[in-house]
Amino acid sequence: MEVIAPGEKKDLSGPLPDAYSPRYVEAQWYSWWEKEGFFTPEYGRPSIDAPNPNGNFVMIIPPPNVTGSLHLGHALTNAIEDAITRYHRMKERTTLWVPGCDHAGIAT
Repeated sequence: MEVIAPGEKKDLSGPLPDAYSPRYVEAQWYSWWEKEGFFTPEYGRPSIDAPNPNGNFVMIIPPPNVTGSLHLGHALTNAIEDAITRYHRMKERTTLWVPGCDHAGIAT
């Protein structure tokens, strides 16, 4: 594993591991993500009070189906909603999507 100074962008031109390893990937990228402010809701703005010229994106997590039973479709829906939210965040919009529980306390 190449040693990169914390907070510096990583070089991806070399060979990658054969299988995805979250520990390997995050050890190399996490400090850069923090330095760039990717975990702050006001990403791309000087403060939370400043209006975002790129707009806002808010997605409300819908409740489960009428049976109340969780199934594979819930995982698929959450993955799609996560991808859509990340897309809008990459477009530098202020985004809000909080996975967790719906109005009835059912995990979503």
